[in-house]
Amino acid sequence: MKPGHQRAPSGSWMIGVFSAMLTVAGCASSTPKSSPDLATAEYSSARLLVVSTSLKYVGTPYDRGGASPAGFDCSGFVLFVYAQAGVSLPHGVAKQYRLGSAVPRDQLEPGDVVFFDRLRHAGIYIGDARFVHATKPGDVVMVSSLDEEWFRRRWIGARRLL
Repeated sequence: MKPGHQRAPSGSWMIGVFSAMLTVAGCASSTPKSSPDLATAEYSSARLLVVSTSLKYVGTPYDRGGASPAGFDCSGFVLFVYAQAGVSLPHGVAKQYRLGSAVPRDQLEPGDVVFFDRLRHAGIYIGDARFVHATKPGDVVMVSSLDEEWFRRRWIGARRLL
């Protein structure tokens, strides 16, 4: 396994991510329906669902063209995870890159989609400079760091779809 890759995040790290996401989501259920903050609460719960769903599939085998828990390629993984949050996406990194709005790396939020390597690779940002992605044939869905040299050098950009 490459340095910086994890088969599964450590328990304390995951608790930190979920705590941060819950802080962002706040007390969404107590927001009155007439409040303009309701849209923000729904947005935050969708992001939480994207992050928690992506982490659920860490360890799933890579499968070229795959878009199901039986196996994923990178864009199939993003497609599947977003579908669980009710967002329909096309299969294909370049097609996914055309959607949403551009996000600078220093303004990433959990749930943003990150892109690399001349639009040949994508993953889902989960916070703390980490993202979940389906790597390559013979490997599995895993958590990696944006700060790893391979990803840093091949960074293309990020898109906010939620």
